[in-house]
Amino acid sequence: MDFSGPAVPVRKISESQSEMTELILPNDTNTLGNLLGGRLMHFIDLVGAMAAYRHSRTHVVTASMDHIDFIAPVHVGDLLILKSSLNRAFNTSMEVGVKVWVENTIAGMHRHVASAYLTFVAVDSQGRRVPVPQLAPETEEEKRHYADAGRRRELRQKELERKRAGRPAEAAIKGSVRPGNV
Repeated sequence: MDFSGPAVPVRKISESQSEMTELILPNDTNTLGNLLGGRLMHFIDLVGAMAAYRHSRTHVVTASMDHIDFIAPVHVGDLLILKSSLNRAFNTSMEVGVKVWVENTIAGMHRHVASAYLTFVAVDSQGRRVPVPQLAPETEEEKRHYADAGRRRELRQKELERKRAGRPAEAAIKGSVRPGNV
């Protein structure tokens, strides 16, 4: 009798890498002509979801945007280039790294303007979590990103445990409304 069950698929990082380009228009910017941070976060979420969707081949939902660095402003007329890549696949979740550049099309130069880590969860059409394929890092850089993602996950889990431990005292405050207990 074979108790091993169905084989868990393994995918390469290159199979799900995604890229999108956006021309920054006045509606995307603040009164100084700089790209709104929330708009950039929206673009980051979209390109990150593309990589997670390609890897899992099912619906995905954003669970968290773990870290984001706004390195330099983006201006009206800039060409924004966003690239996403899976860093690690866990059971039903995936960490995706996103890097953002601005291209000066006249000079042919690229400038790094933002980076972020996001976690996506694979779900079926009813919103129930589903397992995702494992990830096979190949290059030294991919292996480093894979290991770093494991460390970030441990930190996220410790922070979640810390928050849960503090929640009963917070919930006891009558009439309190805080994220997570609404």
